[in-house]
Amino acid sequence: MNSVQRAKQTVGRALGELGLTRKTAQISQLRRRFLTAAPGSVVKYLDFEIRITDGRSFFIQVKDEFVHGIYHFETDNPRPVIIDGGSNIGVSILYFKRLYPNARIIGFEPDPAIFRLLSENISRNNMQDVSVFEVGLGGESGVTTFLSDNSASGQFGEGENSIEIHVEPLSKYIDGAIDFLKLNVEGQELPVLRELESSGKLREVRELVFEYHGWAGQEQRLGELLNILDRNGFRYLIHDFDDETGYATKPPFRWSPDTVWFCLVYATKGHK
Repeated sequence: MNSVQRAKQTVGRALGELGLTRKTAQISQLRRRFLTAAPGSVVKYLDFEIRITDGRSFFIQVKDEFVHGIYHFETDNPRPVIIDGGSNIGVSILYFKRLYPNARIIGFEPDPAIFRLLSENISRNNMQDVSVFEVGLGGESGVTTFLSDNSASGQFGEGENSIEIHVEPLSKYIDGAIDFLKLNVEGQELPVLRELESSGKLREVRELVFEYHGWAGQEQRLGELLNILDRNGFRYLIHDFDDETGYATKPPFRWSPDTVWFCLVYATKGHK
């Protein structure tokens, strides 16, 4: 390594440390502001007013989406088309609109109580070119049960707090190129992507991020999901969140039958 390369490496390390320090400070400030915010309250963040489910869930969403930028993507299209599967209260939609103010966004949220907050937050912040649907995404149309936690999570299945929700295949809503697809659909990633592949609509997606849900005791599906991406010409990267959001995947590793873990999979075909 010559002196120029060493100098570049030193500068790169310094900039990386500076960015990490700045993010740490931002996250500490967000934690102080929002962690104990009252459930159902309206909070202010940047230029937005947002009705939240609870302080902890909102803090995690803002930390991951605005500070860490887990849904960041770059495009030359000034009016990108974005699909937001699993919109929750709309933090991701607000992030996309801050990134690309002229974007056209299609969002999906199956939980009726959360959908009301989503609709309110879109209206409260005067979001234009945003369409949201009170449906879940899956492999086929129908009605299924969903375990609602009245917050930022939930799971398809039956239990004490289960509700009936309507489910639709995503291909029904795709009629042209999609610049970015975000999926946080509580374990339905594989049925959604399988159906997109079989319908031919996955070829319309240029770039995507999905959250993989490793539910305790359920089938492991990450390998098949990655195979779908590979078959359809995507290159992918995998990320397991920070210590606060993705603590289960941090060493030293300790697995148990109750372990639940999550990761993000980013994939692109290289189009801009």
